[in-house]
Amino acid sequence: MYIAPYARAANAYRKVSVETNVDGASPHQLIGLVFGGLRHSLAQAEAALHRGDIVAKGTQLGRAIRFIDEGLKGGLDSAQGGELAERLGALYDYCVSRLTVANLRNDAQAVAEVAALIAPVAQAWQEIGQTAAAKAPAAAAPLLAA
Repeated sequence: MYIAPYARAANAYRKVSVETNVDGASPHQLIGLVFGGLRHSLAQAEAALHRGDIVAKGTQLGRAIRFIDEGLKGGLDSAQGGELAERLGALYDYCVSRLTVANLRNDAQAVAEVAALIAPVAQAWQEIGQTAAAKAPAAAAPLLAA
């Protein structure tokens, strides 16, 4: 299969960009990258369903399920997270279940449902990072003055 030179260059750039983001990321940023990848896969799966591209749908839903199972659910710590970790685990289990149904039944609404459920969690995760980043310089200021 022929791939245009600009497409190969774009793919190589994307790969290097992702690797660079992962290599220099904090644990919080890594989960942010997982949320970003999940949301992208869900959007791509939904688009594939609308255009009837069953292969792309299956590939993207498989990626989305792996992002949830291995990235989000795998990162939960019930000992430290308590009830919140348990509830997030249940949400992630439900999302995997809905994506499995979406894959079997070519159900774009199930994909949209999961995207709608994940969106506020991803947004909250992003806001936690912004709040922590805003507090970090203020907390470090007395240490720098000493």
